[in-house]
Amino acid sequence: MSTETSPRGSAPGAGAAATDVAVVDHTAAADRRAERMRLLAQPVLVLLLAGGVLAWAFSRDLNATQQASISVANLATLTWQHVLITVAVVVIVVALAVPLGTLLTRPGWTRLAPVFVGIANIGAAAPAIGLLVLFYLATRTTGFWIGVLPIAFYSLLPVLRNTILGYQQVDPTLIDAGRGQGMSARTVLRRVEFPMAVPYILAGLRTSLVLAVGTATLCFLVSAGGLGVLIDTGYKLRDNVTLVVGAVLAVSLALLVDWLGALAEVYLGPKGLR
Repeated sequence: MSTETSPRGSAPGAGAAATDVAVVDHTAAADRRAERMRLLAQPVLVLLLAGGVLAWAFSRDLNATQQASISVANLATLTWQHVLITVAVVVIVVALAVPLGTLLTRPGWTRLAPVFVGIANIGAAAPAIGLLVLFYLATRTTGFWIGVLPIAFYSLLPVLRNTILGYQQVDPTLIDAGRGQGMSARTVLRRVEFPMAVPYILAGLRTSLVLAVGTATLCFLVSAGGLGVLIDTGYKLRDNVTLVVGAVLAVSLALLVDWLGALAEVYLGPKGLR
C-alpha cells in the first residue's frame, strides 16, 4: 500500500488556510477603513458641538451674569486652564510611568511590578473627587498643582500597565538576536524592545489623556480653574445656558484629546508595526 499523499488530498486543507487568511485580511482592511473614517469624522463632530453650543448661547438674550460667564475672554481663559491641567498631568504620568514600567521589566526588578501596579491601581480605583479632597486636606492649600497631582495619580495606571505589557510582548528571539549581534542590553532596550513597546504605551497614554481631561473638570474644587468652573456656576445659579455651555465644551475637549491620542497611535508608532 502506498503511503504517498497526493496533491489532490492536501488541497482541501490548503484551501481552508487560504480562506482563513483572506478573512483575516478582509477584517483588518475593514478595521483600517473604520479607523480612518473615525479619524476624519471626530474633529468634525468636535467643531459642530463646540460651534453649535456657542452659536446657541450667543444668540440668546443673556443677563449680566451670563454675559460675564460665557464671554469670549472667560471661555478662552477657562479652556486654556483646562488644557494646561491636562498637559501637566500627562507630562507627569509619562515621566513617571514609562521609566518605572521599563525598570520593572528588567531582571531583578520584576518581582516589584505587582507592588507598583497595585499602588497605581489604588489611584485608578479611588474616586477622583475623593483624591482631590484628600490632597487638599493633606496640604491645606489650593491652586494649580493641588488639582494636577491627584489627577496624575488617578491617571497613572493605564500608561504604567501598558508599558509593562508592551515589554512583555516583545518576542524573546528578537532580544536574543540583538544580543547575538553584539548589542549591549541597553542598546537592545533602545533599538529593539522600546520601539516594539511603543504602540502599547501610546494606547495607555490615550486612555490617560481622556481620564485627565475628564477629571480636570473637578479642579474648580481646589481653585485650579478649568471648564468645571462654568458647570459649577451654572448649577449654583440655576443657569442652564452657562451649565450647558460648560458641559458641551468639556465633552468637545475630551473628544478632541481622544482624537489627538488616536493620531499619535497611528503616526508615532514604529513604521513597521503600522
